[in-house]
Amino acid sequence: MCLGLPGRVVELSDDGDTAMVDVAGMTREINVGLLPEPVTVGDYILIHSGFALERMTAEEARDALDILGSLGISG
Repeated sequence: MCLGLPGRVVELSDDGDTAMVDVAGMTREINVGLLPEPVTVGDYILIHSGFALERMTAEEARDALDILGSLGISG
């Protein structure tokens, strides 16, 4: 089963290909180079296997985290 997790961008690399992202309270380096447009600090993204797959709204990220939490899954 593939599972994407929402995260919030907290820092960008100089080259723009990676970002430090808060995922359920843990900061991880994520490759954002696959996204069609650059991300900015504060953006929410959907992450799978260390890669950003798409942007999310804050509401979409919160809803996804709520659902994952109700299933006993955390980032």
